[in-house]
Amino acid sequence: MAGGAGRARVAGKRLRLTHADRRGRLTMVDVGAKPVTDREAIARGSIAMSKAALAIVRSGANKKGDPLQAARLAGIMAAKQTAALIPLCHPLPLTSVQVKLTPAADGYTIEARVRTSAQTGVEMEALTAVAVAALTVYDMVKAVDKTMVIGGIRLEFKRGGASGTFRRR
Repeated sequence: MAGGAGRARVAGKRLRLTHADRRGRLTMVDVGAKPVTDREAIARGSIAMSKAALAIVRSGANKKGDPLQAARLAGIMAAKQTAALIPLCHPLPLTSVQVKLTPAADGYTIEARVRTSAQTGVEMEALTAVAVAALTVYDMVKAVDKTMVIGGIRLEFKRGGASGTFRRR
């Protein structure tokens, strides 16, 4: 694997994983020379649950409290702790974290919007916020429905930095 570790070609373009050196060893990317720029990322995911679980959540009758409020707070806290959870993420000074849970026919859509002014982006913080918010809903509702499904966690949008703007089609 030496010499070619972490590299590939896609449509004739040479790509390289940034967290692996030429010998395939994991490294933390040095962002020290990068300029500080305003950055933003939006991630989404969902949690689907049974009609009985939905009825309890939407009526406010959950014995553990409001899972939606707990999920919002957990998502915000998770975004702030991303560097402690994902080994090669840089700790970032987040300027804003918003987590929204929107009712869907079979559960909730979860969206996180994270902002910073820093030398690297906040995609991982937004994705982490969505994942932990969904897990928090699961934890608070599992007594009623252990068949809940968390899924579709994805980056929808990011701006800032050398790679520019990404918007999912």
